[in-house]
Amino acid sequence: MSLIALSGACEAGLLFGLVALGVFLSFRVLDFPDLTVDGSFPLGASVAASAIMAGMPPIVATLLGFAAGAVAGFITAFLSVRLKIMNLLAGILTMVALFSINLRVMGKPNISLYGTDTIFSWIDGIATLGVWANTVLLLCIVLAAKISVDWFLATQIGLALRATGANPRMAEAQGVDNGRMVMLGMAFANGLVGLAGALYAESQGVADVSMGIGTIVTGLAAVIIGETVVGAGSVARATLGCILGALIYRLVIALALDGGMIGIQAQDLNLVTAVVVAVAVMVSKARMKKLPSIRRTPLREPSKAEGAAS
Repeated sequence: MSLIALSGACEAGLLFGLVALGVFLSFRVLDFPDLTVDGSFPLGASVAASAIMAGMPPIVATLLGFAAGAVAGFITAFLSVRLKIMNLLAGILTMVALFSINLRVMGKPNISLYGTDTIFSWIDGIATLGVWANTVLLLCIVLAAKISVDWFLATQIGLALRATGANPRMAEAQGVDNGRMVMLGMAFANGLVGLAGALYAESQGVADVSMGIGTIVTGLAAVIIGETVVGAGSVARATLGCILGALIYRLVIALALDGGMIGIQAQDLNLVTAVVVAVAVMVSKARMKKLPSIRRTPLREPSKAEGAAS
């Protein structure tokens, strides 16, 4: 693998590390099967690209991408919590609607950002890092996002959100508004996905209406691979696993596509993705079976001598 291909794989891995953090919040913390991700990812890209083309500063455009993703997640949660639509269907409805919204935002199927200033233009003016410039900036952003997620889940609101996902009835008995927690968590999760979409458009130089296809699969793959490699534990460990899982996933994909000797080509990307996810799930299940289980020692009846002594 060439140096350019390696840096590109690391860059993509860090970008999808943000997606994995969002998927972790929705799937693992809230136990909410969310398909909005396939729509909020290109939404963040289209909003950021349109804002940059309108003359807004790149940092403002990137934050708008985060806000747009958060609104999309909030709408999905609102459909589920307030209108009592099934979680999976609510995500599908929002995802389908976002395809038309993205076309409305951009005014056309795609926007080219070549020749415009993006958030990645700043790193080139600060330091000469060559092909690793984008990767270094993305690493700082992803680490900041990880620390933010860790901090948020350790606050009282974050603990209430985790309680909602773990045991809604118990959380409600303790005075937690489960509906508000779901809407807040889904907004934060899809905000991270929208941020990833905005950064992806700026790094690749283009925002396309169809760029979100398969994003949810990539996010889930990163979460599963991270859990397999790092294991279950604290929140900090889980979020680190999300980032490492995304990096490993993209490196495996890059190696597979680079290995033309075994006949894998670019059109086989979805097949390779399915194989990688299937292998990660099998390894994760095998690892769980090997973990020692805690068995409760059955209570024995007292003997006649013990009964007489008592």
